[in-house]
Amino acid sequence: MHSDAGSQDTSVRFTEHLALEGIKPSVASVGYAYDNALMECVIGLFKTECVRTVVFHSGPFETIAEVEFATAGWVEWYNDARLHSGFGDLTPTEYEQAQSAAPGREPQPVRERQRTWDGLGFPSR
Repeated sequence: MHSDAGSQDTSVRFTEHLALEGIKPSVASVGYAYDNALMECVIGLFKTECVRTVVFHSGPFETIAEVEFATAGWVEWYNDARLHSGFGDLTPTEYEQAQSAAPGREPQPVRERQRTWDGLGFPSR
């Protein structure tokens, strides 16, 4: 469990509850805004692309199962099917397949791959 050091999250009662459940608390330093920025960004994308549209569900959620089904659909799309501009508008799956198919290429750190990107899904030679 992570929190940003809000009053409810640092309360004794809350801390005791976490301990009873075997959950280790993780409290950010006050004033440190970047500790969970990536997670907040993904949650924002999820709310915009899944919850506030009818792309992954047909209308207002009525059951937990509908929320779970829509969430599973969004996660699958996000991980496998969305076009990614950093990959030359390929899906993550297409990009990984292109990287695996490139002959004689050793895996490189992401920054190195971005520098040698040819825009078509293959490393520059």
